Amino acid sequence: EVHLVESGGGSVQAGGSLRLSCTTSGFTFAATDVGWYRQAPGKECVLVSAITDPGDEDGTFVRDSMQGRFTMSQDSAKSTVYLQMNSLKPEDTAVYYCAADDEGLDLAYDTCAQNDVQFWGQGTQVTVSP
Repeated sequence: EVHLVESGGGSVQAGGSLRLSCTTSGFTFAATDVGWYRQAPGKECVLVSAITDPGDEDGTFVRDSMQGRFTMSQDSAKSTVYLQMNSLKPEDTAVYYCAADDEGLDLAYDTCAQNDVQFWGQGTQVTVSP
């Protein structure tokens, strides 16, 4: 059975930092694209960052608007990925989802946690106050 368990969400003031974790099990971590999506109320589900080649530390995508603030990393031994978020802004407020698919991850979907992607985590709320 596949599990993606997220942790690390919460509330911070603008300029603060949070680190999200996603521990996975039930699939071949090294052969699967793993990423972070987010969805704010009334907005589409967008890909924030992804490791597109889990065997290669350089195979990482970060959305342009988050470059320099968000960093995704992995611990292959623990089948875990992390999203370090620095210099957070109120517009970063959203539910963040960990997702995995061995056929790749698209840049956006209408709604997170639907059938477009093979596996989703339960989501974790990130709230950034001004």
